[in-house]
Amino acid sequence: MIWASKYLLLSICHLLGVVSVFAAHTIVVDADGTGDFKTIQAAINNIPIDKSSRTTILIKNGTYFEKLFIEKSNLVLLGECCDSTIISASIARDEWRCLYPDDWGVATINVCANDITLQNITVVNSFGFDFSGNYNISCPADSTGAKAIGLRSHQMALRTMQATRLKAIHCKFRSLGGDTVSPWEATIGMWYFKDCSMEGSVDFYCPRGWAWAEDCRFFAHAGTAAIWHDGSAMRSSASVFKNCSFNGYDSFLLGRYHRDAQFYLMDCQFADNMRDSPIYRVPTSNVLQWGHRVFFFNCSRSAGNYNWFSNNLTAKAALAITPRWLFGEQWKPEDEVYHKN
Repeated sequence: MIWASKYLLLSICHLLGVVSVFAAHTIVVDADGTGDFKTIQAAINNIPIDKSSRTTILIKNGTYFEKLFIEKSNLVLLGECCDSTIISASIARDEWRCLYPDDWGVATINVCANDITLQNITVVNSFGFDFSGNYNISCPADSTGAKAIGLRSHQMALRTMQATRLKAIHCKFRSLGGDTVSPWEATIGMWYFKDCSMEGSVDFYCPRGWAWAEDCRFFAHAGTAAIWHDGSAMRSSASVFKNCSFNGYDSFLLGRYHRDAQFYLMDCQFADNMRDSPIYRVPTSNVLQWGHRVFFFNCSRSAGNYNWFSNNLTAKAALAITPRWLFGEQWKPEDEVYHKN
């Protein structure tokens, strides 16, 4: 029955080349009870703590109202189809931190493990989409003892803690708040996003460390920047965007940083309603070690290009910027790119 389910899943989605994700240990999740488990978390919990081989969890179409905690490494979460395999939870980070000492549990998918792959899934923090009005809460962690929770509170769909080597292929990450996609390890973090959509408000894509985004789509609902980077731990860390598109509310801003950062944008497309405002440093007391490092090559806007994203990389330099250039020999995520349906 389970093997039949695996092959049925492939035939439905036409996942060309995805066979390589199957490991010795494969689990099927289906909310209707025909798989090994009805919930994704139950499948994750079933994986032995000491296992060393990769485990693939095949997730059948459906909406799974779960908050996931991933503490098992070498794990693939493979959805049946991106638009129909949805993991959703509602969490306001500002409220969460009034009750808990750290961010563990603040997102729809919480990762404290290495070598994680997400593919063909939609990850939603629905707090903003479900929002019915501002409210106040008791907050001992706040100096006033209370906190106002609003529509644009930080809302994380993905948050990592002490993790590295995470990749997302053909996924959607959605919220109406800030910090939607938050892989946050400045010293060890390596992140790879391919053919993904991300949306939210201020700093909704905010990696720390080494991050690669290719063929991705970004949409800003509000806020003072769409993208953000922290590259303060290592001079070589960078956030790279290749053939990505950026859109959002009228006069949305592209990006900013609070600490040392390094941005590379190549072959990217900017919507006509993007503000004529470059990626900027937020005034803080942080001391920059390596100065302003923002680089562009062959980026465009159909209504006319702004001067600040004129080429400051040569064609030769842009061609050399690859995942291998970014991650070195530590990780080769492009060697296992699985095709969407």
